[in-house]
Amino acid sequence: MRRNLFGRLARIVKHRAWDEADAQRALGEPALARLQARVAVSEQLHSGEIRICIEASLPLSYLWRDATARERAVAMFGKLRVWDTESNNGVLIYLLLAEHAIELVVDRGLARRVDAAEWQRLVADMGPAFRERRFEDGLMQAIEHVDALLAKHFALAPGQANPNELPDSPHIR
Repeated sequence: MRRNLFGRLARIVKHRAWDEADAQRALGEPALARLQARVAVSEQLHSGEIRICIEASLPLSYLWRDATARERAVAMFGKLRVWDTESNNGVLIYLLLAEHAIELVVDRGLARRVDAAEWQRLVADMGPAFRERRFEDGLMQAIEHVDALLAKHFALAPGQANPNELPDSPHIR
């Protein structure tokens, strides 16, 4: 959706009002630690990788060209190397606070096994928690759902361990 000049400027101002400190306040260190621990526990059950990315606002270059939260999520999927897993089964859970936007970016190994409608349902289910500013609850809910899908499609064999190819800690910007 392309905005007129006034709409683009209003969006830029809205995003400039948010910064990394807002992202830290939205969750806080204890919540970030709990999210990290939940991802770590999840990855003991399957070979998938879950990354959480929380951004307060979009970079100015994205705002200037009127890029979407989805475009940024896809870029972060690459930047955080979520695509770079042995089984192509990484999932990025992306939250953009300035727009209350939620995006899931799924690597091709998992995307072949789970249809887009399932991912859209997950995003819709997370929406109420984020609208109510219960960010930790919404992210935990997303991890639970993604964990169940990864365990169903990429379960570890007895005695097998997940090599933990990506950091478990949320990426905050």
